[in-house]
Amino acid sequence: VHCVREVAAAAEVADVLQLPAFLSRQTDLALALGASGRVVNIKKGQFLAPWDVEHVVAKIESTGNHRILITERGTCFGYNNLVADMRSLVIMRQFGYPVVFDATHSVQLPGAKGDGSGGDRRLAAYLARAAVAVGCDAVFMEVHPQPEKALSDAATALPLRDVGRLWTRLSAIDTLIRSRSGA
Repeated sequence: VHCVREVAAAAEVADVLQLPAFLSRQTDLALALGASGRVVNIKKGQFLAPWDVEHVVAKIESTGNHRILITERGTCFGYNNLVADMRSLVIMRQFGYPVVFDATHSVQLPGAKGDGSGGDRRLAAYLARAAVAVGCDAVFMEVHPQPEKALSDAATALPLRDVGRLWTRLSAIDTLIRSRSGA
């Protein structure tokens, strides 16, 4: 959802409404999403420190909605570069809601192609494994049968044929971590 006037229509058909990263500090949109009663997925803005997400959470909670997900999708590091800081997952988890790691958007190179974002999909699986080892609650990935032909996120989408093997590895890491640490 990108503006307040879209919230009601989206809430009629979607179980989860997303507060986009670039709009994550828009109070009116956060409040409207919270008031919808739907699960709200907060995508942490690339420009936000992980501890600043607590303010966004508080806005949604102020509507009485405690159905929240928090998604890490990388942090700006200089120009045209994102870095996935695994400490963010630990910090944001302290807010009491499930934390999601967006493996494919975290490997974007914003504006790197001049007219759009580039990226390096080869790194997504490594970062996903690291995020699961840190104890994230879910992993988001853009997937396409032929990523190079995808209309969106072609540089970072993962090939569908590789996802089963990756998911098996992520599940094994999750099982190990949760059995040893209670994460």
